[in-house]
Amino acid sequence: MRLKVREQVKTLLSQEGIKQKELVLMLTKKTGKTYTQTSFAQKLSRGTLSYNEVMTIAEILGYNVQYIKE
Repeated sequence: MRLKVREQVKTLLSQEGIKQKELVLMLTKKTGKTYTQTSFAQKLSRGTLSYNEVMTIAEILGYNVQYIKE
Protein backbone atom coordinates (compact mmCIF):
# COMPACT_ATOMS: atom_id res chain seq x y z
CA MET A 1 0.00 0.00 0.00
CA ARG A 2 1.38 3.38 -0.98
CA LEU A 3 1.03 6.34 1.32
CA LYS A 4 -0.28 9.62 -0.01
CA VAL A 5 2.04 12.61 0.13
CA ARG A 6 0.07 13.95 3.10
CA GLU A 7 0.73 10.83 5.16
CA GLN A 8 4.36 10.70 4.05
CA VAL A 9 5.02 14.30 5.08
CA LYS A 10 3.20 13.89 8.40
CA THR A 11 5.11 10.68 9.13
CA LEU A 12 8.46 12.32 8.40
CA LEU A 13 7.57 15.32 10.57
CA SER A 14 6.63 13.00 13.41
CA GLN A 15 9.84 10.99 13.05
CA GLU A 16 11.94 14.15 13.10
CA GLY A 17 9.99 15.77 15.93
CA ILE A 18 9.15 18.82 13.82
CA LYS A 19 5.77 20.51 13.90
CA GLN A 20 4.02 21.52 10.70
CA LYS A 21 4.28 25.16 11.77
CA GLU A 22 8.07 24.85 11.97
CA LEU A 23 8.22 23.23 8.53
CA VAL A 24 6.17 26.08 7.07
CA LEU A 25 8.67 28.59 8.46
CA MET A 26 11.62 26.57 7.10
CA LEU A 27 9.98 26.31 3.67
CA THR A 28 9.40 30.06 3.57
CA LYS A 29 13.00 30.76 4.57
CA LYS A 30 14.50 28.26 2.11
CA THR A 31 12.36 29.14 -0.92
CA GLY A 32 11.65 32.82 -0.36
CA LYS A 33 8.02 32.00 -1.14
CA THR A 34 5.47 32.84 1.55
CA TYR A 35 3.80 29.77 3.02
CA THR A 36 1.18 29.93 5.74
CA GLN A 37 0.00 27.11 7.95
CA THR A 38 -3.40 27.28 6.30
CA SER A 39 -2.13 27.25 2.71
CA PHE A 40 0.29 24.42 3.46
CA ALA A 41 -2.38 22.35 5.24
CA GLN A 42 -4.71 22.86 2.26
CA LYS A 43 -2.01 21.74 -0.17
CA LEU A 44 -1.45 18.63 1.94
CA SER A 45 -5.13 17.76 2.18
CA ARG A 46 -5.73 18.34 -1.55
CA GLY A 47 -2.55 16.54 -2.52
CA THR A 48 -1.35 19.50 -4.57
CA LEU A 49 2.23 19.88 -3.33
CA SER A 50 4.49 20.33 -6.32
CA TYR A 51 7.40 18.01 -7.01
CA ASN A 52 9.80 20.84 -6.14
CA GLU A 53 8.02 21.40 -2.82
CA VAL A 54 8.27 17.71 -1.96
CA MET A 55 11.97 17.70 -2.84
CA THR A 56 12.54 20.83 -0.73
CA ILE A 57 10.68 19.31 2.22
CA ALA A 58 12.79 16.16 1.93
CA GLU A 59 15.96 18.24 1.85
CA ILE A 60 14.90 20.32 4.86
CA LEU A 61 14.19 17.15 6.84
CA GLY A 62 17.46 15.54 5.76
CA TYR A 63 16.01 12.95 3.38
CA ASN A 64 16.84 11.94 -0.16
CA VAL A 65 14.04 10.96 -2.55
CA GLN A 66 14.90 7.94 -4.66
CA TYR A 67 13.16 6.09 -7.45
CA ILE A 68 13.38 2.34 -7.06
CA LYS A 69 12.32 0.14 -9.94
CA GLU A 70 9.81 -2.50 -8.94
